[in-house]
Amino acid sequence: MIAHGKNATGSMPQRIVFWCLRIATYFVLACATYIFLDITIKGSRAVFITHPPFVNFAFLSQAPETLYVFDYEGKKTTMGDREFREWKTTHQIDDANVTSVAYSAGGIWPCIVGTALLVIGSMTFALLVGISSAIYLSEYSRNGRLVRLVRIAILNLAGVPSIVFGLFGFGLFVIFFGWNVSLLAGWFTLGLMVLPAIITASEESLRAVPQGLREGSLALGATQWQTIRKNVLPYALPGILTSSILGIARVAGETAPIMFTAAYAVRDTMPWNVSKWSEFPFQGVMALPYHIYVVSSKIPQNEYTARVQYGAAFVFLALVMLIALSSVLLRQRVRMRLQW
Repeated sequence: MIAHGKNATGSMPQRIVFWCLRIATYFVLACATYIFLDITIKGSRAVFITHPPFVNFAFLSQAPETLYVFDYEGKKTTMGDREFREWKTTHQIDDANVTSVAYSAGGIWPCIVGTALLVIGSMTFALLVGISSAIYLSEYSRNGRLVRLVRIAILNLAGVPSIVFGLFGFGLFVIFFGWNVSLLAGWFTLGLMVLPAIITASEESLRAVPQGLREGSLALGATQWQTIRKNVLPYALPGILTSSILGIARVAGETAPIMFTAAYAVRDTMPWNVSKWSEFPFQGVMALPYHIYVVSSKIPQNEYTARVQYGAAFVFLALVMLIALSSVLLRQRVRMRLQW
């Protein structure tokens, strides 16, 4: 009876803790759901239309333009910069009655391209360097004082704000190396920013592989590198892909580093429109996070800017989800093939 009484008494605090945690979890989910629904509902109005082909390809395939709003023959008319200039050559209108709204016409195609290029380039650099560093720390290095200091430094770098990485990249790559505002400077800056997380996650994945796989391979006469390449890396690949998913989400969503190193508010030409391919890495680009920041904070807000803000945010979320989903599917496929 005494034990039963203690359990009954102790169950009330446990239930209180349980419901507090449950309510907190549901509150976070409700907030995230509201944000995503708000962006999806308002952003889809800019991406989708009510008549065939039901997709606003102009918004997805054109460059941003200035929007002109004016009254003509008693009706409010809106035109993009190119269309307005052509229309003005054949029509008379008082410029005093014309209102211009920057970046609120056209589309976001250069921003999509720039975001994809920044993600691909920076993640390629980060995965190559990160996996190589993780292999050294896990398989080759001895757990001495220097290695422990290196691991502590990596963990500390993971907590450095992104604005600091942006200023570091600006000082080193843009000014000291003379790369200017370019894809190359953005790749290295973003790659260094996600490098600590990739090294840590990759090293943990390598250490999770059973030691027996290494010992069996070495006992059969394989070299250490052959053992790592054939018996360790394949089984650690799902964990490494998990770190890449986290890296992609962070790289794609950063604004502070690219505004110092890689992004322009407006870029008329695409980065591949160069006379020599060697000039391609040194081209600056537009990017969705920076474009959303500029449209949301650097120009007066109205109904026309809201369309671009939510449309760009909707496409940005869809692009990040598409890249992350590809990594998740690849990870699941690898996990199904490799089991120990």
